[in-house]
Amino acid sequence: MSEASTVRAAGGVLVRDDGRVCLVHRPRYDDWALPKGKLDPDEPPILGAAREVLEETGQPVRVRAALPSVSYKLPDGRPKTVDYWLMAAAGDGGPVQDTDEVDEIAWLTFDEAAARLTYADERVVLDHAAALPAVTAVVVLVRHAHAGERKKWSGNDALRPIDAQGQAEAERFAAVCGPIGPERLIAATPLRCKQTLEPVSAAYGGLPIVVDGAFAEPAEADEAPAKAKLAAQRLLDVRAGGLAAICSQGKIIPHLLATLLDEADSEPYKTAKGDAWLLTWAGERLLAPARL
Repeated sequence: MSEASTVRAAGGVLVRDDGRVCLVHRPRYDDWALPKGKLDPDEPPILGAAREVLEETGQPVRVRAALPSVSYKLPDGRPKTVDYWLMAAAGDGGPVQDTDEVDEIAWLTFDEAAARLTYADERVVLDHAAALPAVTAVVVLVRHAHAGERKKWSGNDALRPIDAQGQAEAERFAAVCGPIGPERLIAATPLRCKQTLEPVSAAYGGLPIVVDGAFAEPAEADEAPAKAKLAAQRLLDVRAGGLAAICSQGKIIPHLLATLLDEADSEPYKTAKGDAWLLTWAGERLLAPARL
């Protein structure tokens, strides 16, 4: 079956400050499950997950890390994939919004939740979340949005602005940042990097964008691995200051991620313009980066 025929959904392991996790009861199936639901057309999984969890639990969230996905066959034979995220409860929750889908929620210890869950594959996701050490830092790393063609720009390349496609990508990135809640914005020196973060800044009441040359790519491509080591150290410094979104460039991001993960191969981390990664630390341990 084609990827287009796959039913996509997303949800979360939602945890309160007291360490209790939320399960929902669905009267249609008489089951206990992790909160989740189908994605809207073209909806990024992280946004769909935050929306569905809010609708089914009444609780606003902050996404903290990616969790394993679950795939299975629906009764009609179509494949379904559910992406899960580790979420922290943010602020005061309200009543369940989707009362047709959920009639009861329960805040349980992880052991109690594992015993009550109806589905074994969701128990695997819950167990993965339970085994994670406490999250201590989250950084979103994005490649700048589209900025036309370099060969058609006659001025200083550092001043090449994002184009209409890039503006749409920047606004989409701002939406994706919503469930994460960055508190600081840092851009590499080119104008297009700062412009990529401007919709995020606007969404957070004019949050300042700090320009930092450590995240700019070098003039020569073969210098990128060495420059990435400097960028990695700077990112670790940034990490210590709380939630951040960083806009960098295409020649540096793959080497930067490989350096952070102590890997020799940077190919898996090639990043399209406007695409981003969620980086989550538990102490000094960087969890597997998640593409956004």
